[in-house]
Amino acid sequence: ESDLYERMDKELLVNTYWQSNMLLLIKRSSKYFPQIEKILEEEGVPEDFKYLAVIESGLENVRSPAGAKGFWQIMRSTGKEMGLEVNSNVDERYNIELSTRVACKYLKKAKEKLGSWTLAAASYNSGISGISRLLKKQQVDSYYDLLLNSETKRYVFRILAVKEILSRPEEYGFLFEEKDLYKAAPVTTIKVDTAITNIASFAKTMGMNYKQMKICNPWLLQNHLNNKSRKLYEITIPEIKTKVGP
Repeated sequence: ESDLYERMDKELLVNTYWQSNMLLLIKRSSKYFPQIEKILEEEGVPEDFKYLAVIESGLENVRSPAGAKGFWQIMRSTGKEMGLEVNSNVDERYNIELSTRVACKYLKKAKEKLGSWTLAAASYNSGISGISRLLKKQQVDSYYDLLLNSETKRYVFRILAVKEILSRPEEYGFLFEEKDLYKAAPVTTIKVDTAITNIASFAKTMGMNYKQMKICNPWLLQNHLNNKSRKLYEITIPEIKTKVGP
């Protein structure tokens, strides 16, 4: 169908010729995909949904004008509803692991209600009830048969285009060497169930500085962790290489 061909062609062209952006996505995906893929697999969500995070945020902890945050661009109300802590001290939408699990929970719920992963992906853009209403009104059961607003109309094709280019970058003219790609530094986690009065001082006791602590744990918003409820937090710290021998 020419409509579907043209929609896909548009996204491939837009993404291929915005070269600086696509090169950054190639580099970042090398750093973050392994962690995201592992969680998607554990949660029973198809691996291709990692590309949804790419089009949502470019794999950066960004904030949208509407207030959605993190890799998965989760709204404050959705995050809180699905168990994330969101306040002025801690914002777990910036925690890659926890926010990926929340996105998975949402997508599984959408798949159950709408019947396909493609419709679940579309609903990430315009809501489960929005897609549900359109299916009923237009008397169809597939994303590809729906007449949609311009953003949702592009949404699934943007995911497909990014998948196509990131899976076979050389074929689209992106040339780079392994050493050009970003790598995730080895990290370990420590569990903390108390308040931290000064995160900069705490970072020092862990053999790192405040900046490193914040890069590893962007969900810690201030220089202290209140933790009045004695919740158990997992804090990420770089793995310290132990020296062997003289």
